[in-house]
Amino acid sequence: MALADSAGTPAPSPQRVSVQTLPICFTGSGSEYFRIWIVNLLLTLVTFSLYWPFARARRIAYFQNNTFVGEDPLGFHGDPWKMFRGYLVVLLLGIAYGALSNTMPAIAAFLFVVFALVWPALWRASLQFRLRNTSWCGVRMAFVGDLKGAYMALLPFFMPALALVLLMPELAEDEEPTPEQSKQIFIVLGAVALFSLALLPWCFARLKRYQHGGYVFAGERTELRATTGAFYGLMLRVGGVTLLVLAVAVGAGALFVFGAGSPGAGVLAVVGLASVAYVLLPLIVIPLATVGLQNLVWAGTRSRNTRFRSELRYGALFKVNALNWLLIVLTLGLYWPFAQVRLARTRLDAMALQVKGDVDSWMARAESRRHDGVLGDAAGDFFGIDMGL
Repeated sequence: MALADSAGTPAPSPQRVSVQTLPICFTGSGSEYFRIWIVNLLLTLVTFSLYWPFARARRIAYFQNNTFVGEDPLGFHGDPWKMFRGYLVVLLLGIAYGALSNTMPAIAAFLFVVFALVWPALWRASLQFRLRNTSWCGVRMAFVGDLKGAYMALLPFFMPALALVLLMPELAEDEEPTPEQSKQIFIVLGAVALFSLALLPWCFARLKRYQHGGYVFAGERTELRATTGAFYGLMLRVGGVTLLVLAVAVGAGALFVFGAGSPGAGVLAVVGLASVAYVLLPLIVIPLATVGLQNLVWAGTRSRNTRFRSELRYGALFKVNALNWLLIVLTLGLYWPFAQVRLARTRLDAMALQVKGDVDSWMARAESRRHDGVLGDAAGDFFGIDMGL
């Protein structure tokens, strides 16, 4: 019953804000993308990879221009020359490291450390570049994650390498380790591997929380509400399925060995089962990890007036992946662009954007904020390195 004021007049009930659901779909075709892909491939080979940034810009533009949110497509406005500048810096560093790794290992190690130190800044700049050059309904997006957050998100990934440097015994060149040193190496490698495995979901949660917590569109800044425990749950499911596939392969191999009439037949059976396991593991596990991660991350990404939905199904992605890899093998790789289109359609069609209130009101707010973050956008344009989102 509605409340009444002192005069006995019922108080007006609060107005309910409507929620719009905007489906996300992909409209590209394999034949269209094949023409782009084959030209990109040939020009990249002819130019000894120098055309790669331009090929990447064409690929991103094609996929984003064919990604519709509601009735409007995404746009990509990135300047491939700015992407080329960032790619050239990375290419030159890689060539210098490769050339000096054998002749001047100390200088090569120094270059590697320098590149590792600036990697979080480059990653942040790539996010700024990609989002700033992405638009919807004529309004540009942005990434506002700070530099400190980028370093804090990526720092845990460097901890295993730091532990190996600090704990591994020092050995001179061509020196054989003593039994004590061999034992220490074995213990350190095992401990670091277990430590890395235990921390991986926590590290990935921090990474995705920073990444999905910095997206901005028309004044709406997103956040990732997925818990760290959910990332551990995903890792346990993926790890459990991986162990199950390996256990079945090992068990079947053992049965063949014991049941074979000759040692040669048993060896062939083991090799065959190992090959089957090598194929089945990515075929079964990768779709499981992809489905779990997409649904976990995007369903947990939301802002004050928006939230994403992701209902990707394992069965659908498994069928697409299996068919894609079969046709890629049968066509000697020529089906690759068609496979990318099928995969994009399967993943994007499972998503939707829910909007609270009127979308048009965002446009007015976007106009008043379009000059925000000029320094951050300039940094993204300077580096112009796209690493994917």
